[in-house]
Order: sequence, then C-alpha cells, then structure tokens
Amino acid sequence: MNKLLKIGIMFFVLTTLLLFVGCSSDSANQPEQSLIKIGIIQIVEHPALDNARKGFIDALKDAGYEDNKQVEFDYQNAQGSRDTLTTIAQKFVNDKKDMIFAIATPSAQAAAQQTDSIPIVITAVTDPVAAGIVNSVEKPGTNITGTTDMNPVKDQLALIKKIKPEAKTIGIIYNTGEPNSEVQVNLAKTVASELGLELELVGITSSTEVKQAADSLAMKVDAIYVPTDNTVVASLEAVISVAENNKIPVIVGEGEVVKRGGIITYGLDYYKLGYQTGEMAIKILKNESKPEDMPIETQKDMKLYINLNAAKRMGVEIPEKLLEKADEIFE
Repeated sequence: MNKLLKIGIMFFVLTTLLLFVGCSSDSANQPEQSLIKIGIIQIVEHPALDNARKGFIDALKDAGYEDNKQVEFDYQNAQGSRDTLTTIAQKFVNDKKDMIFAIATPSAQAAAQQTDSIPIVITAVTDPVAAGIVNSVEKPGTNITGTTDMNPVKDQLALIKKIKPEAKTIGIIYNTGEPNSEVQVNLAKTVASELGLELELVGITSSTEVKQAADSLAMKVDAIYVPTDNTVVASLEAVISVAENNKIPVIVGEGEVVKRGGIITYGLDYYKLGYQTGEMAIKILKNESKPEDMPIETQKDMKLYINLNAAKRMGVEIPEKLLEKADEIFE
C-alpha cells in the first residue's frame, strides 16, 4: 500500500469518527420533548363529574397520551367554592397550560374568564350559550368547545306520572347561582303544565341549605325532582333521607344519582360523555381542529336507570313496563 493511500484511509477514518462523535454530542444536547400540560378544573366531587374526568383521561390514554409520559394532568377541585375556581383558573394560565379541561358550568365560566387563548374543552355544561362561554352550539367562535349534558327534563318529569300517577305537585331544589340549574328549572316550568304538574321551587346557595330545603318540601309535594345541580347532588343523601322518611319519590337527572338513592331517570352516561370530550381534545392537540370551529356535542343515547331498593324505601312500586325498558337496574 503506497503512502498516499494510507494517508487517505486514515483521513477517512478520522473524519468518520469526528462525524459520529459530533452527532452523538448533538443528540445528547437535545432537550427531551416536553410533556403536554393539561389543567383539569372541577367545581365539586361527585360520581357523575368524577366519571366524566375519568372518561376524558382514558380517551387520551387510548390515543397514546398517557399521564407522565406524553401528557401531564394537573387536577384541581374547588370543593364547591367559586373563589377557589377563579384561583385555580388563574394558576393554570400562569403555569402556561397547553389545555384546560373544565368540568361543569361554574368551572367552564371560571376558565373562560381567565384566558381567551388557551384551548378549553368543557363537559357537564348544560347550556354553554346561556352560560356566556360560546357564541353558539354550532360554531362556538371562542377558545372553548366540548360537550353538553343537557337533560331531557320533560321525559324525566313524565316518569313521575308513570311511577306515581296521582302526583300533582313536584318539588325542585336548586342552586340559584348555577346557570345550568336555572336552565333546567326554566324547562321544567315550561313543560309542567303539559304533564298536569305544579312546581314548588326552593332556591339555595350552598350545600348546607339542602337538608332544610328538603324538609320544607316534605309536607307540600308528591315527589321531588333533583336536576343535575352540582350543589344539590353533592348533598343528595340529605334529600334522600327526608324523602324516605316521608315516602316521597325522588326522580333525578342522571344515572349515578339513581345509583346513590334516586328512584329513576332517563340520563346520560357521564363516563362516555367525558370520553367523547377527550376525543375532541385529541383533535385539538393534533392540530386537526380549532375549538372555535368545533360544534358543542351532546350524547344522543339516553339510558333508563331504576333503583328498586330506593323505590321500596320511598313507597313506590315500579310498573313492569318500565322495568322491561330499563337499561340498568340497581337492587
């Protein structure tokens, strides 16, 4: 091998080594891909909202966004305090979250008041237009989209006549500070006369007033309707206790509340609703859609839930025709 050839080979080997070391060094200096930061804000803990949160997280996990791997979830619960909701929302903005998942109307409003740039996905919001957070259901026009849990109020109230045909006066306890509850109460007012029912309304402002409100209705009503009011549902046991002691049937707004002691409802599956919201969030994270252009979605398939033990304790016998139609029966 001549001298020039040896020098050429040595030069090639040295150049290759330098390139390899340089690439390795560049690779080592590259920062790790940062986690997507999602703040989860929830007004209060109760099974329906908790299930919606779980469904959301599971949807992202199924799509490859796993907690502490591709995404970082920061879950904060306000324990029913609107002031705390504001503080949580402010912190999420200051922490520069990539997305906010707001569960229930007060949470969505708090988040919306703090940012018009961070994408916000919502769930368990009865009427996002009335809540003032989107321009329309078809085209939100803001940084917010997600799912609504608008109830079939007329169908739910009609169940009262099916389990207690002689019922005339229906009591409703609701938080006057929850827009979602106001919407449902107004719907109830609209359809009550069509069903041959009169309403006895009791407005509250905190969970400590629920028991007193239920007591005030005990001698006035033939049944009690509990809409998807976060404050009342969080203190449901107080209503159930009064109802059982006075043999007053309780018809509720969603399936988990039937499981906890209400008699019956046509309601949503909140886990599926949260999962559906998660699927919407994934489209935003992948830059496939923008919140302002994504219509608010609803769950179309309602389920008939019945709690036989609750019916027995409240002195009601469920007609066989309803039992045959039930999607889920708790005993």
